[in-house]
Amino acid sequence: MSLTTARTPAGVGGPVSGYWPVMVFFAVAVVFPVLPVVLGRFVRPNLYGEAKMRPYECGIDPTTEAHDRFTVRFYIVAMLFLVFDVETIFLLPWAIIFMGDDFSFTKFALLEMFFFIGILVVGYYYAWRKGALEWA
Repeated sequence: MSLTTARTPAGVGGPVSGYWPVMVFFAVAVVFPVLPVVLGRFVRPNLYGEAKMRPYECGIDPTTEAHDRFTVRFYIVAMLFLVFDVETIFLLPWAIIFMGDDFSFTKFALLEMFFFIGILVVGYYYAWRKGALEWA
């Protein structure tokens, strides 16, 4: 006996009936982003001209090439942001589980999170000492 047949009365639905909400969710997740893009192609006016194809539309003629290089510091700041942003993603479920009643587990979870944050602090200190956070 599977879990889906145990939840449904005899003769109603089948083994796939429990997956309908998931299938509807995926269908909605595909239709909602695709629908505005497809409708936008039919509704928008096609006003392509010389001014539209320029790199800047602000009314000022460009004086340099539009494809300048970014400095590496922008990428370093972006990577540091991603690392510490992912840290907060890991902290949220931990904080929810930490509210439990089992003291031995919460003590272990607290030590584990101190270790995790300690590793991130060491990484932050390393980036700071290497000058990754300085712009001058």
